[in-house]
Amino acid sequence: MAATHPLSHSTTLAKTPNLSSKSKTSILSKPYISFSKPLSPKPSVTFNKPLTPKPLILQAAVSQNAATLEPQTSKFDHCFSKKDDGYLYIEGQKVHDVMESVEKRPFYLYSKPQITRNVEAYKDALVGLRSIIGYAIKANNNLKILEHLRGLGCGAVLVSGNELRLALAAGFDPTKCIFNGNGKTLDDLVVAAESGVFVNIDSEFDLDNIVSAAKIAGKRVNVLLRINPDVDPQVHPYVATGNKNSKFGIRNEKLQWFLDAVKAHPQELKLVGAHCHLGSTITKVDIFRDAAVLMVEYIDQIRDQGFEISYLNIGGGLGIDYYHTGAVLPTPRDLIDTVRELVLSRDLNLIIEPGRSLIANTCCLVNRVTGVKTNGTKNFIVIDGSMAELIRPSLYDAYQHIELVSPAPSDAELATFDVVGPVCESADFLGKERKLPTPQRGAGLVVHDAGAYCMSMASTYNLKMRPPEYWVEEDGSVAKIRHGETFEDHIRYFSGL
Repeated sequence: MAATHPLSHSTTLAKTPNLSSKSKTSILSKPYISFSKPLSPKPSVTFNKPLTPKPLILQAAVSQNAATLEPQTSKFDHCFSKKDDGYLYIEGQKVHDVMESVEKRPFYLYSKPQITRNVEAYKDALVGLRSIIGYAIKANNNLKILEHLRGLGCGAVLVSGNELRLALAAGFDPTKCIFNGNGKTLDDLVVAAESGVFVNIDSEFDLDNIVSAAKIAGKRVNVLLRINPDVDPQVHPYVATGNKNSKFGIRNEKLQWFLDAVKAHPQELKLVGAHCHLGSTITKVDIFRDAAVLMVEYIDQIRDQGFEISYLNIGGGLGIDYYHTGAVLPTPRDLIDTVRELVLSRDLNLIIEPGRSLIANTCCLVNRVTGVKTNGTKNFIVIDGSMAELIRPSLYDAYQHIELVSPAPSDAELATFDVVGPVCESADFLGKERKLPTPQRGAGLVVHDAGAYCMSMASTYNLKMRPPEYWVEEDGSVAKIRHGETFEDHIRYFSGL
């Protein structure tokens, strides 16, 4: 019996000019879409008659045939592991030994081979499809990491002008780069037009700016429409980007207006695809299929108007096992397999935008214990790292696994601690209610899965300077891949004023 999963889906359409004289059947006239049945060759969305403006519930029949619709899952290999001797290792190296060989301050430690393994998992999953793996630079903008990803064949996803400039500096192929964002400036769009990257249209004013940039650059810009499918990704509201309340994308009932506007600028704009992005930390891949079904139907309608649409961009957002509980989460293959038949049925190039799932589990933030204290009701491990170096727990109440680098003394008491930093904020915590052996002063402590949205969101709050970064190479050697910032760097900003 098919299990249904209700997703809030409000896709009422405003009255728009006729798309076609042909009679069309609306997907919105049915109480739900059954994904367990083969898709018709040309399902369609009705744009040519007004619909009653009431919200609908989209129910996806996800598992009528478990063999084909429920993904088979397996975990990524992990580069950090505790051995029988009680030490934490990264690619065969003791993290404790790395700590002794580098600067005595918080630092980020990556596995270069793990980055490669994560990319290869996506490449293997995409065999048989024309595709672009567009790495989301916002997740981690280290230049050395970007150069490595470019060497592995990735493209880049950009959400600011400086990320665009960094991608070009790292040598990414512009034809494999996508410029996203809901507030792209004219100056940045001129750089995008001149370099030849794909640009997503996010709003009416965004379209106007892209047209102006194309005229200034004297180039025709390849654009995709970022359509908000209004699918609930069931994640933290701060990282949900594809529902009706999101600041991103165009309302699907405004699609005809945008198509007419693109038609009005044939010298400046070439519409080549459609894009959606649901959110981040997603652990249910059927949600991607829910969105892809809607998106290919929009693509059918856009093609009916004569546009040569060849790209479907389904965004990124695949989650990882932050809790380290042994949970078996969807892999890149599980994700790709949910949309494979749709992409092939429409002869499309698939663009995906992984960030977290490529880089998060490749890295730890390595800290030293400053001391242990209690206020009578709560115990604290105070470390030299803080919310300035890693803000996700404070910002999102996010969980990241924490453990000691070396075995604790045999007489160390096991207790429950909040792991906190020295920043003058009660919000300065890396983890709460963690059961750990009571560590000695100077002991190493790591926050796992820190490769994504950690260093890229670091700050100099309380003048805690941004930390250095290192990685372990394929041969086991350790190399610095970013200098740590210093007090002298801060003073330099004011020199000559």
